[in-house]
Amino acid sequence: MEDLIRTRIRAAPADEGTLRLIVRRPGVGLRESVESGRLDPAVGLVGDTWAERPSSRTPDRTPHPDMQVTVMNVRVLEAICRDPERCLLAGDQLYVDLDIGHTNLPVGTRLAISTALIEVTEQPHRGCAKFRSRFGAAALSFVNSAEGDGLRLRGLNAKVVRDGTVTRGDTVRKVV
Repeated sequence: MEDLIRTRIRAAPADEGTLRLIVRRPGVGLRESVESGRLDPAVGLVGDTWAERPSSRTPDRTPHPDMQVTVMNVRVLEAICRDPERCLLAGDQLYVDLDIGHTNLPVGTRLAISTALIEVTEQPHRGCAKFRSRFGAAALSFVNSAEGDGLRLRGLNAKVVRDGTVTRGDTVRKVV
């Protein structure tokens, strides 16, 4: 896995990448790959159930405002998921070809995707038991390792700052 990190994942573009996959979760355990979707500051990805999901990270268990949208590096997904049909099970909404590590995208960094704008939040996004059951113990260890955490191999949490429609193939640009 070290060679994979060194050669493929670390080679992801730093400032401008591509939105490769958009996935909505219309219900528990359901995934829907869509060509385009609307990002909205009130509900996250329209058609996704984020706004209906309780959060253990809020005192009243309401959806966490800093966890509206999860973003994963598509290169990591390709490394851990051999079957394209199972890739949707990762549970993230936006899959990008972009370096999403802490050094490149510190908390507060904004990403422009088409007319939408999202902001990286401090809420950690770690692999869990569901991730292990879907992709295996080795994949979980890989994304949750010290190096994996620094590179955010499991992904990052973000909030929608400005609404807009995003489409697969859109440029994802770091806003400085």
